[in-house]
Amino acid sequence: MPAFHALDPSILWVAAAAVAETGGFVQDRFAIGLWVPPLDSTNRTARYREVRDANFNLVIGSGGLAQKEQLRICERFGLKALVEVEGSGSRMTDSAACWGYLLADEPKAADFQALAGRVARLRRSDPGRLGYINLFPNYATPAQLGTADYEEHVRRFVETVRPEVLSMDHYPNLRPDADTREAYLRNLETMRRHSVAAGIPFWNFFHSMPFADRIDPTEAQVRWMIHASLAHGSKGVLYFCYWTPGKGNKGTGEFPKGGAILTAEGRRTRHYDEARRINAGLLKWGPTLLQLTGDGVRSGTTGAPESFWSGSGIRSLSRVGADPESRFLVGSLRHRDGRRAVLLVNDSTAYTAWPTVVFDAVGTVVEVSREDGSATPLVDDSPELPGLQLSFGAGDARLFLLNPPTPR
Repeated sequence: MPAFHALDPSILWVAAAAVAETGGFVQDRFAIGLWVPPLDSTNRTARYREVRDANFNLVIGSGGLAQKEQLRICERFGLKALVEVEGSGSRMTDSAACWGYLLADEPKAADFQALAGRVARLRRSDPGRLGYINLFPNYATPAQLGTADYEEHVRRFVETVRPEVLSMDHYPNLRPDADTREAYLRNLETMRRHSVAAGIPFWNFFHSMPFADRIDPTEAQVRWMIHASLAHGSKGVLYFCYWTPGKGNKGTGEFPKGGAILTAEGRRTRHYDEARRINAGLLKWGPTLLQLTGDGVRSGTTGAPESFWSGSGIRSLSRVGADPESRFLVGSLRHRDGRRAVLLVNDSTAYTAWPTVVFDAVGTVVEVSREDGSATPLVDDSPELPGLQLSFGAGDARLFLLNPPTPR
């Protein structure tokens, strides 16, 4: 796993201030977004209320709805939208719901120069709006990327296009006979490094439906994909897909199983309530997440020596009694106010974990509540045992704020 890197937490905020002064896009909320908005043409207002009620706050694409009508509905329900470009000229819309414009999905490197021109023109004609471009994942081929490798692809994109948000899609294989989560973590680390260097946020898509050889993810697997992203310092998580595309394909399209958050016919699947539950906590964490910058992520077990966790904000993780060893992702982050943060993620999507945790901090460690977003004192989940025990559901995570490390 990637090593930790020292980072000045003021970097992103200096960059954000500079963007604001020049009229560029500034992200004002943690993004909980979706691809393929409601396709039901009979009652779009009710369908967008359904999006809001599942605790999403960002819609990407139009779903065939006219820009003006989509933005009117989004305004009603407090949603932001990245809309498809209609025409050109000075300011394309005055709607407060418009966060920006969807310019390209998975472009080749050969397209970067033209996209840079479009982004620059948009900044001049419609300041404050985002020219949104989503990149390939790291399992794309050199022929798809147009570069020798993925690292060069992302580097050239950032240098040429100068985006205000870095975004990619990566759908890890979660099959019991084919687990590619390590590649997903490497992709997130690439996003983290380039976003920090450029002083911009990053977002990423993950899958909430089956397709091709990707199995239908469980709620714990969806939680893990989201929490792994947050551990790297992501400022937005994007569901693929909300509405199942491909109605009328009769099994010949790309998504014959269906099974997104809503079916192609508009019925809620089990993923709707799963997303509603997960997103509710993200909304509460959001103001804190926006102030965090990722330093790196470490993956290790409760049996790892203390030296393994050095610099992570964790001094030790150990198993309780006869419990099996558990594996955790430990995201090390920096708060805007100078405090450190730790996101502890149960790496198992099948089993709970209940470790004894020792933080490397002076004084009080607080937990950011999923209920109301407040900083709350730690509560020992097993007070009859020595030390501090914290419980984690499968794929679950907890977010902590720490003072500087204890002198050794």
